[in-house]
Amino acid sequence: MLKRDLFDDEHEQFRMSARAFIESEIVPHADSWETAGIVDTAMFRKAGSLGFLGIEVDEEYGGGGVNDWRFNVVLNEEVQRAGVMASGMCITLHNDICLPYFMDMTTDDQKARWLPGICSGDNMAAIAMTEPGTGSDLAGIATSAIRDGDTYVLNGSKTFITNGINASLVVVAAKTDPSLKHRGISLLVVEEGMPGFSRGRNLDKIGMHAQDTAEMFFSDVRVPAQNLLGNEGEGFFGLVRNLPRERLSLSISAVHHARTAFEWTVDYVKERTAFGQPIGAFQNTKFELAEMKTELDIAQVFLDAQTKAYMKGELTAEDAAQAKWWTTDLECSVMDRCLQLHGGYGYMEEYPIARAWRDARVQKIYGGTNEIMKEIIGRQIVG
Repeated sequence: MLKRDLFDDEHEQFRMSARAFIESEIVPHADSWETAGIVDTAMFRKAGSLGFLGIEVDEEYGGGGVNDWRFNVVLNEEVQRAGVMASGMCITLHNDICLPYFMDMTTDDQKARWLPGICSGDNMAAIAMTEPGTGSDLAGIATSAIRDGDTYVLNGSKTFITNGINASLVVVAAKTDPSLKHRGISLLVVEEGMPGFSRGRNLDKIGMHAQDTAEMFFSDVRVPAQNLLGNEGEGFFGLVRNLPRERLSLSISAVHHARTAFEWTVDYVKERTAFGQPIGAFQNTKFELAEMKTELDIAQVFLDAQTKAYMKGELTAEDAAQAKWWTTDLECSVMDRCLQLHGGYGYMEEYPIARAWRDARVQKIYGGTNEIMKEIIGRQIVG
């Protein structure tokens, strides 16, 4: 078994607490949330009350006061271990991807306004970047926010927004100076109930059914100037600064999602028989499992090194892009091979591998497509 030196006893104690929470508060409801297309926010608030939200936030704002990314890693790993990727994503996205904007780009007054609810679970966060006509090209966004006295008048639309239905705080990327490209982008926090802010469909996706993904519309929304994150024109740089962490989080999800599917498959091939012997006794099965185990162990070593680099402030955009494209490609490859080893049963909804296979596919798309990841890496190599 691969030995890891990333965690200490405190992290493992936290792991047991996280595992117990997930097993009691998420697993029993995962099927019903899949059908509903959304999780119950009571679970999210329970996560907050037990200290699983805002782990890095100072205690004065209701957080854990622990500046240690490894606790986020543990929580992410446990969500994947339980096979509830879609139901648990509201937590990992809130902690790993949205929280840095509320910690790093806020004034003391903004922290006091928003962080307590973010930590308690009363406020779920989302970030709205993608538009119907703009995906990975952030400089091309059309949503505008024009200053008018003490407010910004926000107009435009967003799509594919994770936590889009349940979120009460949304970080919106908008052009405060439409004449500029990336230097004209700013970030505004839109709060639930602001006049002119509406949500469209909870989008009908191939997979990740329990995770609400929504359209958002902004029609002359007057956002107070005090809801601006950082300064005008700093939004693009804030997004770029936080993307390596987002991609590292997605990579952690990918590897542990794949490892869980691998473990299900090992159990299955030991029990399922064909031609008078377990499927696992066939040479092809052994070779497939050997290759997947080796690839997953290699990915784990690489990811643990990336995690250490992130904690030292040394994780580069190129390194994170390498991790994101390679681990999510691996995830989809492992899922496909595991489903194949399940035979016809792998295509049946009653087997968890079917859901995992569907859920994995989007990982190569969100957080920046894998083609964009390769472009980022390639530019570093040849300019």
